[in-house]
Amino acid sequence: MRALCWNGVNDLRVETVADPEILNPSDVILKVRLSTTCGSDLHLIDGLIPTMREGDVLGHEFMGEIVEVGHKVRKVKKGDRVVVPSFISCGECWYCQQNLYSLCDTSHPKPELQEPLLGYPTAGIYAYSHAFGGYAGSHADYIRVPFADTDCFKVPDGVPDEAALFISDAAPTGFMGADFCNIQRGDVIAVWGCGGVGLMAQQSAMILGAERVIAIDRYPERLAKAEAFGATTLDYTKVDVVEALKELTGGRGPDACIDAVGMEAGGTGLQQAYDRVKQALYMETDRGAALRQAMLAVRKGGTLSILGVYGVMDKFPLGVLMNKGVTVKTAQQHGQAYVPRLLDYTQSGQLTPAALATHRFSLEESPKGYDMFKHKEDGLLRAVFIP
Repeated sequence: MRALCWNGVNDLRVETVADPEILNPSDVILKVRLSTTCGSDLHLIDGLIPTMREGDVLGHEFMGEIVEVGHKVRKVKKGDRVVVPSFISCGECWYCQQNLYSLCDTSHPKPELQEPLLGYPTAGIYAYSHAFGGYAGSHADYIRVPFADTDCFKVPDGVPDEAALFISDAAPTGFMGADFCNIQRGDVIAVWGCGGVGLMAQQSAMILGAERVIAIDRYPERLAKAEAFGATTLDYTKVDVVEALKELTGGRGPDACIDAVGMEAGGTGLQQAYDRVKQALYMETDRGAALRQAMLAVRKGGTLSILGVYGVMDKFPLGVLMNKGVTVKTAQQHGQAYVPRLLDYTQSGQLTPAALATHRFSLEESPKGYDMFKHKEDGLLRAVFIP
């Protein structure tokens, strides 16, 4: 089959690789109908996530049709159109039973690569380095899906492929970030980032009852998309974000702040220059402008919800959180806990994940799609690949 492979920093190629096979009786083989880019993929492409190997197949956000079924699979069958969360979860361990699916104790086949850094392994994830399991990704004709009864969700007839696609990752990640905020009537929620996850977090905060959502970014087309969703917007290159948020909230600050940016955040001033130099020299992995702003902006006693991917960041102002009494909630997405609900919201029209799809490419054109996605050319928000 054909697949998009990582062959080094900024070196992506579409190659012919072996077809996936059923390895365990709980597996299915999925014919990929659509897959998409994700901002966290850029950390792999830029060499900021270790343990990638030449030839690794990329892609973790996808949907498709089941074409082969292991003999222990009971809840889905050949021919089903399904969406699959990006984290792989067994559904039976203690963490899965607590709805902490991205912390599954079973699905990581190489825990020795994570335990020295994290203390405990996370769940496996498709195509996110060997430190996260070494699973082959979804930018391919076919993909093996383990634990299919837990991880495959049938897509209702009223939900089109492009909407279901983003319920794999962007929508559940964004919804989880809003859910972490424990939104109450009258709350103001600030969201850093108007990419796919940020926009889904904004819509989700509105669904969960936020009185006002404020979106922070610098790209006009992304800010326009946030405004179309109903958010108030701030361009961080034109205003002092922390001061602007105080002004918009009567001096108190947002009740909760969501960081949907992560380790390659844009910013201004000397701190950003410092971060860029240290990141380029591999002396730290993270540019933390968005997270630092969110920490300073959130009101006393508020909530900080962190969705962006991080590694090691200098000058982390922990004292700000401690002295302000801020609650911090963060995780990789527990998608299996949210997908059924998000399919319902999408079917009813409350959530519009298909709006994230701005550009479409064949799988053979996927390196071009990633290049445009990385450099945000032609207003590209998310590139969708069609095998």
